[in-house]
Amino acid sequence: MIDFSPPKPITQMNNVVETVAVNMMRPVSRYFDENEHEIPWDFIKFMHTAVKAMGGTSMAPKEKKEEKKDDPKKKKFPPIGYQRLGHMVEMLSWGDAGIYLCTPGGMLGSAAVSAAGTPEQKKRFLTRFMGKEPVFDAMAMTEPQAGSDTSAIRATADLDEETNEWILNGEKIFVTAGDKALNQSNGFIVVWATIDAEAGRAGMRSFVVESGTPGCKVTKMEHKLGIRASDTVSIILQDCRVPYENVLGSPTVKKTTKGFKGAMKTFDATRPIIATQAMGIARATLELLKEELEKNGVTIRYGIPRQKLTNIEREVIDMEVQFRSAWLLTLKALWMADNKLHNPKEASMSKVKAGDVVVRITQKAVALLGPLGYTRDMLLEKWFRDAKITDLYEGTGQINRLVVARHILGYRGSQLR
Repeated sequence: MIDFSPPKPITQMNNVVETVAVNMMRPVSRYFDENEHEIPWDFIKFMHTAVKAMGGTSMAPKEKKEEKKDDPKKKKFPPIGYQRLGHMVEMLSWGDAGIYLCTPGGMLGSAAVSAAGTPEQKKRFLTRFMGKEPVFDAMAMTEPQAGSDTSAIRATADLDEETNEWILNGEKIFVTAGDKALNQSNGFIVVWATIDAEAGRAGMRSFVVESGTPGCKVTKMEHKLGIRASDTVSIILQDCRVPYENVLGSPTVKKTTKGFKGAMKTFDATRPIIATQAMGIARATLELLKEELEKNGVTIRYGIPRQKLTNIEREVIDMEVQFRSAWLLTLKALWMADNKLHNPKEASMSKVKAGDVVVRITQKAVALLGPLGYTRDMLLEKWFRDAKITDLYEGTGQINRLVVARHILGYRGSQLR
């Protein structure tokens, strides 16, 4: 028999993380929504200490130590892989999706290093998350003329052979956590740029730009619909010099898109994490909705014929069905990532489903509760605003549907657009 209950290590971790969500996130959720760009330092410092105590995230390289195979006293603790990380993100997003995005370390920048970096680069950039102070990272891909179409990226990286440095020039927009990554010590941003514009995607590479690097600065802080506790910025790169060894992967341009595909592996791991963020918001919404309905004498009756249910009962049950189906898709994608299985189709499927489901659930909950759901008396209207981003960033729902279709039909990107 298949057991769908979470294993003991995940349950224990969730109990701890739930305490954080209940006591450190929910009480200040409205405050940081209304005071956009203010940094939740209490949460950040606590999470930095907590993640270090748990051994870091799945992104950080682990030191191999010799162990006695037959030592019964030796306790073995599972690493924080993608499945455990997914459950943690779901719970933190249940607390507040915007504040969760202020968690130091383990964001898109470190995911890019983990996916495409060399062992030396992983050790150099990812182990810093285990230091004394919180470290932030980000990834800069989107440009004013290049959103989902990464082949339209115009940012350039030219090699100065005299100094053995890359010179980056260009503009990046919608960089999540970009302000903290550039303006806090020891942070970094992974920037996508081309080393050969005529080579198309074969010329695309990722470069690590560390905080304090001259020529890279924040030019704009976005004012957003949701996740307002998290900063989203525009960045200008003007003769920004980075060391030669900061390019992720091979700097040699060949007639293949290996470098581009290596960078895109970032999303195979992070898209399911975005799906767990959606699941946290959706679960918070369903729980609040059912609580408010019960206060008004509406209890959901399970296990009886559908035709005997009220319309509200059917609506809520349908929402729960969609929630559970999205969660199972997400768990499969996370499991595949943990087991190093090729999962771009499953990663995109989970994000499409979760992003679609959370928008529908929050929208329906607002409608069912009427004026109570629409006012700022409770957090439901905020969750409605927060939900939409999970359908947009790291590939919109439309783009991820294309990814899924290409994998099912066996088409290349040029054949199905």
